[in-house]
Amino acid sequence: MKSTAHIKGHPLHPILVTFPIAFFIGTLLFDIMALVNDRYDFAFVASCMQIAGITTALLAAVPGIIDYIFTVPPKSSGKKRATRHGLLNVLNLVLFFVAWLLKRNPYVPAFGILLLEMAGIVLLGFAGWMGGTLVYRNQIGVFTRYAGGGKWKEERFTGNDQPIEVANSDELKTDQMKLVHVQGKRIVIGKTETGYVAFDDGCTHKGGSLAGGAMICGTVQCPWHGSQFDVNTGQLKTGPAKQGIVIYRLTEDNGKVYLHL
Repeated sequence: MKSTAHIKGHPLHPILVTFPIAFFIGTLLFDIMALVNDRYDFAFVASCMQIAGITTALLAAVPGIIDYIFTVPPKSSGKKRATRHGLLNVLNLVLFFVAWLLKRNPYVPAFGILLLEMAGIVLLGFAGWMGGTLVYRNQIGVFTRYAGGGKWKEERFTGNDQPIEVANSDELKTDQMKLVHVQGKRIVIGKTETGYVAFDDGCTHKGGSLAGGAMICGTVQCPWHGSQFDVNTGQLKTGPAKQGIVIYRLTEDNGKVYLHL
C-alpha cells in the first residue's frame, strides 16, 4: 500500500533512517578507537556523530509515525510489528541519548558508555529487521500494480450523512480499486464487469490491506498471504483466511456512487 509520507511515491522513512544508522554505528566505532588509543579527537568525533544520529533519528521518526498512523492497516499483524519496530527504535534512541549525557567531552568514554552504545546497536539491528519485514512482507510503502489496476487511489470523507458520495460513476475502470476512509472504517470501492462494489479493506486472516492487493474478475487477493474473496458476496474463495469479508451496499445516481453504511 502506498506510503502516506512520500515524495512522488517514494516513502520518506526508509530514506531517512539510513542516516541515524550510519551515525550511531560510527559513534560506537569512534568511541572504541578513542578508548583503545586514548585519543580525545576520536572521542570528539564520536560525540558529534552521536548528536547527528539523535537528530536524524528524530527527523526520520516523523514520516515513520505518519505512516504508522495512516498507512499501516489497523488491527493487523503489520500494526503489531510496526509497534514493536517503533518501540525498539525509541529504546535505542534513549540508550544513545543517555550515553551522550554520561560523556564528559573531550574525555575518552568509559567502558560502561560503550556497553550502552553496543546495546543500542543490537536494538537497532532488531528494529531494522522488523522494518525490513514491514516493507518486504507487509508491503508497507509498496504499491504493486497489476494489469489494468491503475494508480493508487485513496480518499477520506467526513460527516455522518447517509448515503455517502464516494466516487463518480466514471472514476474507476473495470478491476480498479479505491480505498476510502469513512466514519472510522477502511472500505474498498471497486469496479467489476457488473458494476461497483464495496467491501472491508482488512483481510480476515492477518488484516492485510485488500486495497493494496489485486482485483480481477470479481475476486480480490490479499497481498500478504494470498487469501482470495468474492467482492460481490464477500465469500471466501481460498485461504489461508477462514472467513469472508463484509460487503456494503452501493447505489448510483446522476453519475455519482453512494455508499450505504
